[in-house]
Amino acid sequence: MSFIIDHILFNLIVLPLIGALALLILPSWNAQLLRLTALAFSFFTFLLSLFLWVFFDKSTSNFQFVEQVTWISDLNLNFTLGIDGISLFLIILTTLLIPLCILASWVGIRLYLKEYLIAFLVLEAFLIGVFSVLDLLIFYILFESVLIPMFLIIGIWGSRERKVRASYFFFLYTLLGSVLMLLGVLYLLYYVGTTDYETLINTNLSFIEQKFLWLAFFASFATKVPMLPMHIWLPEAHVEAPTAGSVILAGVLLKLGTYGFIRFSFPLFPEASLYFTPLVYAMSAMAVVYTSLTAIRQTDLKRIIAYTSVAHMNLVVIGLFSFNLIGFEGGMLQSLSHGFVASALFLIIGVIYDRHHTRMVKYYGGLTHTMPLFTIIFLIFTMANIALPGTSSFVGELLILTGAYKTNTTITFIGATGMILGGGYSLWLFNRVVYGNLKTQYLSAFCDVEKREFFIFLPLLLGTLIMGVYPDIFLDPMHMSLNNLIDQVKPTY
Repeated sequence: MSFIIDHILFNLIVLPLIGALALLILPSWNAQLLRLTALAFSFFTFLLSLFLWVFFDKSTSNFQFVEQVTWISDLNLNFTLGIDGISLFLIILTTLLIPLCILASWVGIRLYLKEYLIAFLVLEAFLIGVFSVLDLLIFYILFESVLIPMFLIIGIWGSRERKVRASYFFFLYTLLGSVLMLLGVLYLLYYVGTTDYETLINTNLSFIEQKFLWLAFFASFATKVPMLPMHIWLPEAHVEAPTAGSVILAGVLLKLGTYGFIRFSFPLFPEASLYFTPLVYAMSAMAVVYTSLTAIRQTDLKRIIAYTSVAHMNLVVIGLFSFNLIGFEGGMLQSLSHGFVASALFLIIGVIYDRHHTRMVKYYGGLTHTMPLFTIIFLIFTMANIALPGTSSFVGELLILTGAYKTNTTITFIGATGMILGGGYSLWLFNRVVYGNLKTQYLSAFCDVEKREFFIFLPLLLGTLIMGVYPDIFLDPMHMSLNNLIDQVKPTY
């Protein structure tokens, strides 16, 4: 047991990879065994990740559970792992969503099932590595490696004919955005002599260097968020991806951009981060309004939620670039909340898609008559999506707007209009799908949420409501790490 805890981050990365190897050995014809094996490994990974929370020392901002292995000694490159309050819950969110994705695919995925499950377990290992690695070059490698399984998930198991086009859209947009980041990483390796994170933090770069490096990193992180106008790949990828692919894309992959800002851009290039804040504010505020208005006009259920994801993640960026503790905490909390709420909304769409095989809004109506439990779950997450008090999104958005108000009242006002528009598209969507008359000329088979589906929604429901009622259990572990980040940026004010 002590070995497991002492090397917990290493074990968290290795356990899904062992699961992927086990699946590789198992016969392809035994679908039930493949599903149970993948579920078991992903569930045990989630349980192990909870020990991070249990043993996490929230009284310090230092990195914890640190492990280091020499990779290339001549270049002073080490595979260093460690977490703080910023990355703790992103790892737990990742390990929670992967078993839910496997459960969501229990019935719908039959073609190349073994490869599908392997892709998810490999993706989980890469994501845990991204959120825990403390070497910039290895972070970049894992950051880009995430694209490979996601590219396959969209391109092979997508639901429509345009899935290959969407997978290339996703891959090329995010890869091209990261080419400049690679040049920045190589410059730091040449200039400093190492890409070790804690060494780089204590390196003084000139203002000119910071500006160029910040822009190089921004190209990558802004595409991942995504910010306007680099958002075009996201609705395409969501619409064509299978339900589980959309869940992990919205729940975790969009967090890579905001995590990159708060982990690397702010502490490594603090002066440049402050210098470019007006640019980021303008891009984010436009994105919140534009994508919210665009969501109202969509006719595909998934495309509506995809555009709302862009709006919510750009609101997170506004909170982070307020450069005060309230904004930071709001941004981090809203990231987690979006992981719960957006994932649940894509799962909700998956439930009705599995029954009726269409995502066009015009074919739905009156589902409350035949699916009352589904209606209740849909209502709760719709309310969370518009930041109703008592839900996680309310706390996150309140802190974001409070933090941003201290910095820029105009941007706060524009960002707040996203909440009003969010009420418009969320309630309109809920009303069209759930109320009115049943459209029996389009839909014939009706059944409410099954037991398996209910247990998929249950942890997301609990997370959304607990965070909304008692957010301190999430904020306390983040507090010292975010305070430390403020101290790193503050001397540049």
